[in-house]
Amino acid sequence: MGKPPAHKAIITAAVTGAIHTPTMSPYLPITPTQLIDDIMSVYEVGGAVAHLHVRDPETGMPKADQAIFREVAAEVKKRCDIILCMTTGGSIGDTVENRAKVVSTLEPELASLNAGSINFALFHVAPKFEGQWKFDWEKKYLTGTEDFIFPNTFYTIGKFTELMGRYATKPEFEIYDVGMINNLAYLIQSGQVQKPVYLQFVMGILGGIPATVENLVYLVQTARQQIGEFQWSVCAAGRAQFPMTTQALLMGGNARVGLEDNLFIEKGTLAKNSGEQVAKLKRIAGELGVATATPAEARQILGLKGLDKVNF
Repeated sequence: MGKPPAHKAIITAAVTGAIHTPTMSPYLPITPTQLIDDIMSVYEVGGAVAHLHVRDPETGMPKADQAIFREVAAEVKKRCDIILCMTTGGSIGDTVENRAKVVSTLEPELASLNAGSINFALFHVAPKFEGQWKFDWEKKYLTGTEDFIFPNTFYTIGKFTELMGRYATKPEFEIYDVGMINNLAYLIQSGQVQKPVYLQFVMGILGGIPATVENLVYLVQTARQQIGEFQWSVCAAGRAQFPMTTQALLMGGNARVGLEDNLFIEKGTLAKNSGEQVAKLKRIAGELGVATATPAEARQILGLKGLDKVNF
């Protein structure tokens, strides 16, 4: 595979997610064509990875539809060599079996793997949009999270790692709080997870760790103590997105932006696509003297199996 390049930061964009709803931004990509266009906007400005959820094209409701995953992934692969990181987080209330299906169906290079259970709360956002809803499902979807646990038990995490190992899909471990580092350290020690690992610190979700510089330093230090060497990235919800991703670049890490995490490009201005956010972060990286990785370089850094070994 060749020698990995000297440190270059991998910029990922999470293009739609399962948090924001259509009422919140007219630019949130919903249909397969919109998702493809958003991923291409990321690639064209130098993003190396796109993190993919899919939605019902009619209503915008998050939905792990395998045909849509395949449609988007196959078209993107025809157009460029960006790395696609498939979600196994699914959407609120999705079954573990349905969340995992994309790994066996598409055999991607990279897939998210949530490293613990969390009170994943979105209900507090709903009052801001009262009376504006475009679709009936949106309010219920958000308010229902007041009594919701996003379940990722040791058993199911083990099943996910086993499945990803079968298809040579590298896990991107989503770390929402410090206890999840402990979970992952145990799985490494018990032989269920192989090093080197790739961590995505997800900050600022209600129910998870707050998005502060002190907390990011603590997460990285704790992971070093518990795990040793690893690759890591940071994403943060809402207005914390650019402060935290900039801090990650300063600390030698990687960074994730995109409309899943934040709908704005600056205060009061909605981002028209995820590519706008990638371009902004690349400008920041350039000012800091941080080089950014191409998709080919990101594959080497993360030790991925290659685009010729996926099933799409």
